[in-house]
Amino acid sequence: MGYIFNDKKNVVFIVFIGSLVIAEISQAWILFPYTTLSSEKVKSIDIGKTSKSSRISILIANVLMKNRNTDTLIKMIRTKNPTLFVTMEVNNWWVSKLSMFNKDYPYKVFFPTDNTYGMCLYSQLPLTDAKVLFLTNKNVPSIHCKVTLANGKTFQLLAIHPVAPKPSIHPDNMGKIENGLLKAAQLITRQQIPTLVAGDFNDVAWSYNTTQFANISKLKDVRCGRGLYNTLDANFSFFRWPLDHVFVSDEFRVINLERLPAFGSDHYPFYAQLALP
Repeated sequence: MGYIFNDKKNVVFIVFIGSLVIAEISQAWILFPYTTLSSEKVKSIDIGKTSKSSRISILIANVLMKNRNTDTLIKMIRTKNPTLFVTMEVNNWWVSKLSMFNKDYPYKVFFPTDNTYGMCLYSQLPLTDAKVLFLTNKNVPSIHCKVTLANGKTFQLLAIHPVAPKPSIHPDNMGKIENGLLKAAQLITRQQIPTLVAGDFNDVAWSYNTTQFANISKLKDVRCGRGLYNTLDANFSFFRWPLDHVFVSDEFRVINLERLPAFGSDHYPFYAQLALP
């Protein structure tokens, strides 16, 4: 044993292996809450134990503005028939291509842009107090509204797509610290009603920003106890992260979660079927 530690090469090797083991344990500790071995933060409910009037499904899709493969996404929306769907990175071209849903989704909020932060909300259910907000940046919209279910219950919805936490020149936040998630948390806590927040957070669930958002808002990540459902990058199988999220308040129950197939974007769509009994 003394010989092993007297040899500098062996010491370096042992330190290297030890560092790897510590790193692996650290990563496992971070990711464990998102495995099926962990407990679910949002309770599950069987669809047979819910009424149709209490169900709400949402599909979120970062379309990648330059993507022109609309047919696959359109087919997915038709197949899943979500109660709500949110599209991000949409410009006027994308709004035009998705206009076929205008009749089936009579309640809408549109804010297309050419800076990759455009957003549209389509709803089969009535929306009230709908507003386009700019939480931290005049070029980055969020959509805030109330949604009324067929059973008469109402919840607030916030659709967000904050810029990445690392400041960049796009859209125009060079030198600024991104705190969109913090402002989102502060916004939704003003109303003590059931709450759903969804969108491309541009950050993983265990990051400092997202953790602070969850702590302040008291919302729960529907992924916890169910799997990672990595949504980025659809183009690389070895490097994928969960960037598209659905957070809900305690009143909600999860029926089903799905990462939907790729459709030409760098993000996979994320689908959540929920109930508000």
